[in-house]
Amino acid sequence: MFGIVQGAKYEDLRIKCALNLQKLNFDGYAIGGLSVGEGQKEMLRILKKTTPYLPDNKPKYLMGVGMPSDIIKSVAHGIDMFDCVLPTRLGRNGLAFTTSGIINIKNSKFKKDESMLDKNLECPASNNYSKAYIHHLFKCNEILGLMILSWHNVFYYQNLMKRIRESIKKNKFDKFSKNYFKYEAKRK
Repeated sequence: MFGIVQGAKYEDLRIKCALNLQKLNFDGYAIGGLSVGEGQKEMLRILKKTTPYLPDNKPKYLMGVGMPSDIIKSVAHGIDMFDCVLPTRLGRNGLAFTTSGIINIKNSKFKKDESMLDKNLECPASNNYSKAYIHHLFKCNEILGLMILSWHNVFYYQNLMKRIRESIKKNKFDKFSKNYFKYEAKRK
């Protein structure tokens, strides 16, 4: 059972909540009420102020946060667990997270693109369907397209989390994070 730290953008309320929840000795602690309209900078400010008041020996869960950059930066602030609707919601709307960046499969440039969705992921959804085929499925409102992109996006996130865990185990998370954002900056 997890206690949920609340307090909106008010540091004093979040700290007070975190300290009072610790008295109940939960199995873990969630941080709620973020990623509801504030920017990443504000979210990270609250995390930086809140996480020091949570026990180091208990898991910390950031509720409803989900862009890859949010996850990586939150891990740097001590967050262990996440949940988010983004992988499936965006997949159902034609957006795919790939190792080359986010793509909108509904764009006409994919109409004749026979390349796989993401050659760098070992996922059947990523490797067995061409961008053209998935584009076609979306254009004719075939539900299979939504399913394929949702499957692919969930796999992308699972792979991202696996890479984060491996980098932490090897004590190389800082290097992983720097490389991720360096590569992301080149894509823009």
